[in-house]
Amino acid sequence: MPVLHSPRRDVRLLLVLLAAAALHTVPAAAAADEPGWTAEPAAGTAEARPGGARPYFYLEGAPAAVLEDRLALTNTTDRERTVTLRGADAHNTADGALAVRPAAPAPGAASPPANGAGSWFSFGTGATVKIPPRTRAVVPFTVTVPPGSSPGDHPAAVIAAEAGREVGVRVHLRVSGPTLAALTVEDVAVRGRGAAPVVAYTLVNRGNVALAPELDVRAEGVFGEVPGRGPRAVPVELLPGQRVELTEPWPGAPVLDRVRVTVTVTAPGGARAAGAASAWFVPWRAAGWTGLGLLGLGGTALGALFLVRGRRPRRGAADGGADGGPSGTPGATTPAPEHELTGASR
Repeated sequence: MPVLHSPRRDVRLLLVLLAAAALHTVPAAAAADEPGWTAEPAAGTAEARPGGARPYFYLEGAPAAVLEDRLALTNTTDRERTVTLRGADAHNTADGALAVRPAAPAPGAASPPANGAGSWFSFGTGATVKIPPRTRAVVPFTVTVPPGSSPGDHPAAVIAAEAGREVGVRVHLRVSGPTLAALTVEDVAVRGRGAAPVVAYTLVNRGNVALAPELDVRAEGVFGEVPGRGPRAVPVELLPGQRVELTEPWPGAPVLDRVRVTVTVTAPGGARAAGAASAWFVPWRAAGWTGLGLLGLGGTALGALFLVRGRRPRRGAADGGADGGPSGTPGATTPAPEHELTGASR
C-alpha cells in the first residue's frame, strides 16, 4: 500500500536533508580556510622542559656567544609547502601592541637597525624549507651575539612566510650582564568630560629589560580626594627603549571640581615613576543655562532702573536769584513753580 506524505511531513524531511547537507559542506569550507601549516618552537626533552611544549623561544648568552635552537614546521595539507625563514626585531606599536620589523620597509618608512637582534639569526641552508604533505620538519638555527653587545633584553622573532602569509614566533633574547628596570611617565592629560572621561599618558622604557607595568591613578579635588583607579596591571609588555601612548577610563571622575590627577606606574625590578596634570570638571550645559538666566535677570533689573529714573519728576532750581540775591531784587530770577503731575490740564 503506498504511503502518502502530508505537507507538514514533507517540510520536515526537507529540513533534515538540508541540515545533513550543511554538515557535509562546513568541514570542506573550513578546510579551504585552513592556513595549511604551523610554526612553533620544537619540543625539548622531558627532563629540560616538562610537557615538551614551548610557547616561545628563550635564549641567553654573553657577547660573542653562539646560541642554538630549533623551529618546528608542520604541513597539515596534501600538497608540498615552501616556507622561507628569517629573523626580525620586535618592537611596540604606538598603542603598546607587539610587532616585528618587515623584511623590506615600506616606501618612506624608517629602515630597521642594521645591527638589531633580527640580524643575529642564521638558518644556514634551511632559510627556504620544502615541507612534504602531512609532514613535520624541524629546522635548526643559530643566534650569534655580536661582541660588545649591550646587556639586557633584545626582543626578536623568527618569521616563517609563504605566499604572503607570515607567522611570527617570539624570541626572548637576553645578553648577559647588568640589568636595569627604569621607566618614565609623560604627557599626562585628562580627555573628555561627562560620562566617558579618560586619563591619557605616555610610558617610556628607560632601562634595558622588558617591563610588565602596573598602574595607579589618584586624584585630589578642591573638596578632598576624588575616586580614581586602583592599582591594576597594564595589558602591555613595554620593551626596552620603546614609547607607548595609553589611555585609562575614569568612571569616577567628578561632575564639578578642579582636580589634580597623578598617574603612578611601577614594574618588577624596582621601576617606579609618576606624572601629574590638572583639569577642570564643569557641567557646561548647566553652566550655560545658568549664565543665560543670570544675564536675563540682569537685563530685567537694568530695564527697571531706567524706567524708574524716567518716571522721577524734575525739580527747578533752588529759590534764590542767579546772583544769589533774594527774590524780588533787581537782577533776580524767579524760579518756575512746581506742579504735581495729576493728569489734569493746566
